[in-house]
Amino acid sequence: MTVPVQHPSAAIRLAGPFDAWLHHRSLTLEMAKRDILGRYRGASFGLLWSLLSPFFMLLIYTVAFGYLLKSRWPGTSGNMADFAMLLSVGLIVHGFFAECLNRAPVLVVSNPNLVKRIVFPLQVLPWTMVLSALFHAFANFLVYIALNLALRGEIMPTALLLPLVMLPLAIAALGVGWLLSSLSVFLRDISQVTGLLATAMLFLSSAIVPVETLPEHFQWVFRLNPLTFIIDQAREVAFWGRMPDWAGLCLYAAGATLFAYLGYAVFQKTRRGFADVL
Repeated sequence: MTVPVQHPSAAIRLAGPFDAWLHHRSLTLEMAKRDILGRYRGASFGLLWSLLSPFFMLLIYTVAFGYLLKSRWPGTSGNMADFAMLLSVGLIVHGFFAECLNRAPVLVVSNPNLVKRIVFPLQVLPWTMVLSALFHAFANFLVYIALNLALRGEIMPTALLLPLVMLPLAIAALGVGWLLSSLSVFLRDISQVTGLLATAMLFLSSAIVPVETLPEHFQWVFRLNPLTFIIDQAREVAFWGRMPDWAGLCLYAAGATLFAYLGYAVFQKTRRGFADVL
């Protein structure tokens, strides 16, 4: 009786989106580190900008929406500190996804030297993008925790669950990375659309506007935004001190994983034509 021998690539295909992390972890981490450090190379404050930038951005949005437009969040005491902290969480989650969305179209086209290296695993590029964005997101959360302690005098223990809340969105961002980076090699206009899409996702999510205060016939638009659920769950654990919706997060993670496999499949299918175009 002949026992069929499984080809080694079958395991790689099964790993799919997680192949880079499982088989090229050192390379992925090193490239993510270089990406983070390279962003601030030559800047006087260096990595300190990863903390200063979210602080100034929060200040701008708080003045614009909290002070000038007098926006307040239902269920809070109505003071400016509560509004600023709730706004901060929404901006952090959106900022993470917007960074991935805007960078995804240029991942491959900006690295033609890597494309022409046959042995280089191009599938690690979205991983480096997501890890770099996660670094900045959690640097922003450190700013949030410090400001929350200074302005409201409290730190929620449930804030330790933030990595679990962000995980499904990170998986979805990986799918975005593979899908857009591959399609943008052939359709360069995609990079012109992602900036507009990122802005739309900010103002059509619960990042700035409490969805429950909107007219019911508009709420479905905000609920369909993939950021709204994650923003709401991040606020649950970081601001309100409550446990997240575990069932909802599991369903979100399942959908994000399917999307990541789809994006990875498109990337692997089209990558053979990258070198010809670039």
